[in-house]
Amino acid sequence: MSKETRVPEIDPATAAALGWPKSKYAWVERERRWLCRAVPLDHVVRSEVYEDLYVTGPQLRLRRATPTDGGPEMLRLGRKADVSPAVRLLTSIYLSPEEFRLLSSLPGRVLRKTRHSLGKIDGANVFVDVFEGALSGLIMAEAEFETVEAMEAWPMPDFAYREVTDDVRYTGGMLVTDGLPGEPD
Repeated sequence: MSKETRVPEIDPATAAALGWPKSKYAWVERERRWLCRAVPLDHVVRSEVYEDLYVTGPQLRLRRATPTDGGPEMLRLGRKADVSPAVRLLTSIYLSPEEFRLLSSLPGRVLRKTRHSLGKIDGANVFVDVFEGALSGLIMAEAEFETVEAMEAWPMPDFAYREVTDDVRYTGGMLVTDGLPGEPD
């Protein structure tokens, strides 16, 4: 994220325009993303395999998260709407296996990755994703923040080499439809 980019907070009119007439049913995600050459394995506190179905058309994502330690799967349907490259509204519904099976028949494209949680670092929740399939070789970190100010002040992690927050080609929806981008602009 460039320093001159000022990220807006979300007002009720913006939320309504994005399809959230009652924004109290959504939460705000503030995140930055970076490309990495490797996962800092000495910092990993847990890992999950994600299988995301990006439903064709709407901004819906069906996610199966399976802990690598053998814990129970988490199944959910999520909806996102971007306010800016770094700020979005989200909502999720947790699903039973029967509900998940029903919704998994929707048309869309699947993205697979292993998400490594590094826990909280200097106030941010930090993750490193290792992508599979057509996106094999892509390793991307993301950090989630409580406030815009914290997000803007946070430095690039030492295990990353290039920030791609402002490059929409590195969002899940674009990666699953357009594939692995060339070098970021």
